[in-house]
Amino acid sequence: MSTSEHPAGRLQGQYRDVLFDAAGRMVWDHGWRSNAIVGDCRRLLASMLRGAPASTGLLGLQVGAGLSQWDGAGPPPATAVQTALVDPHPYTVAAANLRMDFLDSAAVSAAPTNRLQIQATLGPAVPNWPDTNHISGNLREFGLVASLDGTTVLVNYVTHPVIAKDPASTLQRTVWLTF
Repeated sequence: MSTSEHPAGRLQGQYRDVLFDAAGRMVWDHGWRSNAIVGDCRRLLASMLRGAPASTGLLGLQVGAGLSQWDGAGPPPATAVQTALVDPHPYTVAAANLRMDFLDSAAVSAAPTNRLQIQATLGPAVPNWPDTNHISGNLREFGLVASLDGTTVLVNYVTHPVIAKDPASTLQRTVWLTF
């Protein structure tokens, strides 16, 4: 029996993307994939446990264009050392527009559990690209952000193959965080 403990070893994330066309028909479902819980998530959790007043829950979910160079060989894997999206001008879905639930296995639970489900719906014209910073609605990365000591920090990060989200489509993104 080992005397070593690895308390953060079970910290993990998964996500699922489903794209719908303008008529509400499912275009594709990419299924469940792994994502990276980044270092600032651990700092945020420690701060909240200590009762630090400068820590808050999630501010939102950011989506970014990443880099078009990722389209050839695929995006680089997300790592725990990531501190921000590669896109310097990501679109943020505010926490008030996210659905957050505790899960007991895969069922929503009224009582707190060790699993949190975050659901974001990026409907028609969301993000509102193209704009001065983005030439298309192509998405290649996302992350969950929170506030720590008044600074926006990344707590979860994903890079993925390009999603060409046109202005009429809807992307439903579900994230599971297990602590």
